[in-house]
Amino acid sequence: MAERFAGSLPKGKIVKAVNQKQKKSAALLGLGLDTPDEHKRLTRGKNFLLMGGSAETHAKMQETAIKMNEKLDQRGKRLEDVSMGELRDILHDIER
Repeated sequence: MAERFAGSLPKGKIVKAVNQKQKKSAALLGLGLDTPDEHKRLTRGKNFLLMGGSAETHAKMQETAIKMNEKLDQRGKRLEDVSMGELRDILHDIER
């Protein structure tokens, strides 16, 4: 693959381009579908985007997302580094 790009990259950049790893990313997306009014609710935070819902539903999504980040911080992990099983366990702990 490096040979294919050899003409377009300076010599020192070829190795870096081939060895460069893709950075993982992850986010929680919350969609509230029970909006009884005309309010447009949107909350963005570290690792999450929450949209819609009644005031009560949106507040619950906010609480869950914040607690999720707190639990991840306690474990010294990032959202993109946990498995689906571990994510499920954290959510289960939050809902208790």
